[in-house]
Amino acid sequence: MQKIIARLKICVPLLLLCFGTCTLFAQTKTGKHFSNTKGVTKGKTWFVNPQTGDDKNTGTGKQQAWKTFVPVNRLQLSAGDVVEVLAGGEFRQSLVIKGKGNKQAPVTVKLAPGRYDIFPDDAVKKQLHISNTNDKPYEPKAIALFFDNCRYVQVQGTGANIVLHGKMLETLVDHCDNISITGLSFDYNRPTVSELQVTNVGDGYADVTIHPDSKFSIKDSLITWIGDGWSYQPDGYWQVLNPQSNDLQRMDMPMKELRFVAGGGRNARIYFKNNPGFAKGNIYQNRDVTRDCAGVFMRYSSNIKLNNIRIYFMHGMGVVSQYCRNINMDKVVVKPAENSGRTCAAWADILHFSGCSGKIEVANSYLSAANDDAVNVHGTHLKITKILAPNQVQVKFMHGQTFGFEAFAAKDSVSFINPESLLIVEDNVVAVAKQLNDKEFLLTFKKPLLGKVKDGLVVENTTATPQVWIHHTTVTRIPTRGVLTTTRRKVLIEHNTFEQTHMSPIFISDDASSWFESGMVTNVTISHNNFNLCGGPVIFIHPENTVNGPEPVHAYINVTNNTFQLKDKELFAAKSTTHITIANNTIKVANAVDISDLLKLVDCSNVAISGNKLINK
Repeated sequence: MQKIIARLKICVPLLLLCFGTCTLFAQTKTGKHFSNTKGVTKGKTWFVNPQTGDDKNTGTGKQQAWKTFVPVNRLQLSAGDVVEVLAGGEFRQSLVIKGKGNKQAPVTVKLAPGRYDIFPDDAVKKQLHISNTNDKPYEPKAIALFFDNCRYVQVQGTGANIVLHGKMLETLVDHCDNISITGLSFDYNRPTVSELQVTNVGDGYADVTIHPDSKFSIKDSLITWIGDGWSYQPDGYWQVLNPQSNDLQRMDMPMKELRFVAGGGRNARIYFKNNPGFAKGNIYQNRDVTRDCAGVFMRYSSNIKLNNIRIYFMHGMGVVSQYCRNINMDKVVVKPAENSGRTCAAWADILHFSGCSGKIEVANSYLSAANDDAVNVHGTHLKITKILAPNQVQVKFMHGQTFGFEAFAAKDSVSFINPESLLIVEDNVVAVAKQLNDKEFLLTFKKPLLGKVKDGLVVENTTATPQVWIHHTTVTRIPTRGVLTTTRRKVLIEHNTFEQTHMSPIFISDDASSWFESGMVTNVTISHNNFNLCGGPVIFIHPENTVNGPEPVHAYINVTNNTFQLKDKELFAAKSTTHITIANNTIKVANAVDISDLLKLVDCSNVAISGNKLINK
């Protein structure tokens, strides 16, 4: 025993010197000491090389690198640990990160430059309820990069291009804190939006060339799009891009009236009795409208940073942040690769924030080539279906695309809202939130209800409302709206460029009858932006209240020091809004008129208009 003790006195300092902050012993519940549990590491570096590695290796050196992510996925990474992937290659499984670092010594994952082909074969698959995209909530979704209950983890991957094969989530961040992702790019081997370009239009026909990435077959005069693990015959929902004018808009395509004939290679001829809108040179995009996934999904997480991220294509509702707190997106570029010939980078929205809190910042980014809005920030109204006690109600998700997630927690502040006027009836605080099923909650409040609350009102979680700062960002090739934001906290939209969004580049709504996207705004500043030939109204304040209450829905909207190049004569429209300031803007419009002719105000008050300069364009 004395010899053992003597050896320990020598070994322990040496081990501490080698491993820094490593802990030599783990304390079990029985009080006995054992060496570290298998898979738990302290300050170690692990290596993966799909070109030369072998999963039978130790993974502890470059010459002993693993081949796949399987051994990495078994690790519980700790402060200071590093996972270094030495080369790109093919992976049949997810990269699952389970790690808890700290501020001084985060867990780090480094991806070498190169192409990483990720296949869904053996990837982690999870059932997920995703806001605004819930057609198939019980169909497990394959995941490429998975942050699983992590703390202080950073991924560095400048030059690493992750290419997905099949419908997959590019990244899932689930119940995490202090996550940083830098330098990665994402793409699809076969994008889920198909594209073709018209090369000629004749009497009763159009000749088209189908993009090389849009695999297809033509049989019995019908075209079928073929993907990685999926196929689809197009319906009437299409988009058309005019490359000359840069205008991207939605269109209805009467597929039953079209007849496709293969022309050899990637060429085809489309016959019709009446031209549905084919024009030479235009590019037509088509997708299956089933909402079944997202590109990046982050839920119940906080302090997330996405920096220098490049998205060439993403399937589903874009980058969805759901009940997350404090999100910083800097230098996020969403556009097809320059040499790809593609014109679509996002199957629907680009950045979508649902029920978030803290501060959302989108900076120095380029958001383009979508099938829906560039940025959407909102909460969710749930309807009261039963009043069960003086301090207890039952509420329900009302829209078929948004349900299944935890919309309330103890200590959340809530407002009871009249769905007709969209005004607050009274406020309270949640004591207990019990989820009854995918669509219903039982909410118990700290204070008794005051008697004004009744069935049919809606409830908004006002704790889940963020500040928003969008700046130095370009929004272009968007078929719908640029920025939608409905949050009662401070919103600052400044120093951005909105280029030819087909609809309003800034849209503020609030509704409790259609999408049930809450809520009112109380402090919005739109300043020093450039709006170039966008759809109108360029700034559109449109709460969906059906009756006027004792006060307006929205308040304090300041539009100052912007430059507008108007496409038409719709600059600003608002209803049920008070304290509007429109000042010191430069407005370029054909046949300059008085600024009052460019405004449409309904049930608005305290409107101040001054110092605006009108110029004939």
